[in-house]
Amino acid sequence: MLETGMKAPQFTLRDKNNKEVSLSDFLGKKVVLYFYPRDNTPGCTRQACAFAGLYKEFQAKGVEVIGISKDSVSSHAKFAEKHNLSFVLLSDPELQAIEPYGVWQEKKLYGKVSMGVVRTTFIIDEEGKIEKIMPKVKPDTNAAEILAEL
Repeated sequence: MLETGMKAPQFTLRDKNNKEVSLSDFLGKKVVLYFYPRDNTPGCTRQACAFAGLYKEFQAKGVEVIGISKDSVSSHAKFAEKHNLSFVLLSDPELQAIEPYGVWQEKKLYGKVSMGVVRTTFIIDEEGKIEKIMPKVKPDTNAAEILAEL
């Protein structure tokens, strides 16, 4: 179980342009790392658009935003283009980051139990340590809450 103050688990994943991106690439910068279930679903789209709308303000504070889901690189490319998302989106079909961050969990929907990504946001400090963990965030308010916190 991850806790604040712990070193954030490292990962290297492909972005929407099929380039490898590692968490260590952002050492020296604060990172908002958010995990979401799926591209182009209503909640995930609202959350991504909220981050996109505030992205310039995050950048002005020297903060990078990274979104991760199980979706493919091509799905991320289409999602980013359709909604004008300029921040980093990473594809994690093998759960290389999703599992170490503990966001792959049992979910219940209409009485049906399945495994999936639980919408969670992490703030990682300039040294790569977890500063804050926000589990089960609301897609509409997550970006603004984090910006206010920073």
